Amino acid sequence: MPTIPCGKSHSGAAANSLFAHLAGNYDVACVGAFEWLATAKPCSLHAVVTDPPYGLVEYTPEELQKMQSGRGGVWRIPPSFDGCRRKPLPRFTVLTDKQREELRTFFQRFAERLLPALVPGAHVFIATNPLVSHLVYEPFIAEGFEKRGEIIRIVHTLRGGDRPKNAHEEFTDVTVMPKSCWEPWGLFRKPCEGRVQDNLRKWKTGGLRRISANEPFKDLIYSSPARGAERRIAPHPSLKPQSFLRQIVGAALPFGEGVILDPFMGSGSTIAAAAACGLASIGLEVNADYFKIALKAIPLLTALTPKRSAENGTQRGP
Repeated sequence: MPTIPCGKSHSGAAANSLFAHLAGNYDVACVGAFEWLATAKPCSLHAVVTDPPYGLVEYTPEELQKMQSGRGGVWRIPPSFDGCRRKPLPRFTVLTDKQREELRTFFQRFAERLLPALVPGAHVFIATNPLVSHLVYEPFIAEGFEKRGEIIRIVHTLRGGDRPKNAHEEFTDVTVMPKSCWEPWGLFRKPCEGRVQDNLRKWKTGGLRRISANEPFKDLIYSSPARGAERRIAPHPSLKPQSFLRQIVGAALPFGEGVILDPFMGSGSTIAAAAACGLASIGLEVNADYFKIALKAIPLLTALTPKRSAENGTQRGP
């Protein structure tokens, strides 16, 4: 199992340089992704599964404080509905041109740092949003990654489809944007060395693990939001459910061999999913508070048996 190289100390909340090698088949570090990737050994990673912090805006201390206090900022605090209080979500429609360009630059730097650390044929699964996905996909393609499609996560929540702000009663039959029912995960691959079959033999990468001998992995997954015990264990605003993540990490390594990286691990749900599937992984998180949550959450999420959900590509589960 590869070890985490201890990078430089961070300023602010991360000044303690929290690093940990945990029991099991994963390592985690409280370190910035770019800093860690700058020292990563070439051709040492076999897949990436991550939900990045769309850029820089919503996870700044100022915006996190606004979210926690219910004052909004870039985080939209939806109104309650039928007595149900909805979770905050980032408002990507409020990004300025400057912030969009910063996002594009962020992902260009990420793709540039990531490519050398991956073995040929390694896949990258990256969560995004229909409004900003082009700011992720274009830099990855320009850097030399092959776009291999998208994994569509069908997720039905109480979010979106709202009437005009402060004019709900005047425009009762108008919705500003469609109610969001899906989440795209961009799928990219570092180019193979020669034929896919040769790459599979040498690097154990280049394809995705099938569901069975008769059934391929599909690009459509029905998925309920993370709720109940998972959210109590790992209170992160963009937590993804284990039932979904375990399908993704299971597909990422076609032979179950190699190392999965989550460079923006948050509260550690991807690392827990990999551990539950018996796969080796490395998790990085620059925010010390979320890192501390991850240290406790990963073993608990790993041991959790998620409620049964629909299999890859089939009808929606409960």
